[in-house]
Amino acid sequence: MSTHVPGTTTRSWTPSALDTASAWWLTALDRIERSGAADPAIRLLQRGIRSLPLGEARDLLRGRPLGHPVHPVLVQVPIGCWLSAAVLDIAPAGHRAPTTLMAVGLAGAAPAAVAGWADWADLPPEQTRVGLVHAVSNVAAVACYTASLTARLRGHSAKGRLWSLGGLTAVAVSGALGGHVAYRQAVGTHPAH
Repeated sequence: MSTHVPGTTTRSWTPSALDTASAWWLTALDRIERSGAADPAIRLLQRGIRSLPLGEARDLLRGRPLGHPVHPVLVQVPIGCWLSAAVLDIAPAGHRAPTTLMAVGLAGAAPAAVAGWADWADLPPEQTRVGLVHAVSNVAAVACYTASLTARLRGHSAKGRLWSLGGLTAVAVSGALGGHVAYRQAVGTHPAH
């Protein structure tokens, strides 16, 4: 219950930019989850991943020995390297360290992706739809970081920094999508919005 204090003005609530962005994001996620447009391709990919003769490696990729998925653990390597490279790109330092971090991040992306696909193959439809967009965002990030590394190795550090910024943007979007998939997997619902 709100009480008006005499001598003060009452301010009406207006949505902030964060509220607007949040509403847009949650609406976009709802649309992705409900869209069955990619379902035939998703089912085909899931069948293909499930049919791979991985044996006990499948349990390792899914994180069974840890008691939880291993994908979130593995993504720390590329994300940490790429974020650190962005910080070093801003700091006055040599060009070698960000280039090395870029390469290590790209090498770490492969095992994280394999573990992610292993998890994704057994998710329910709503999560697989968002997971597919998450994977596409990751492909965009890897492409940007590959272009960044190539530019840096060719001596074009400014171009490499620009590609890195694009990659970091794609990683941020991908991380938000991956977080949504993990949250839905944990509780099976959206947070209150």
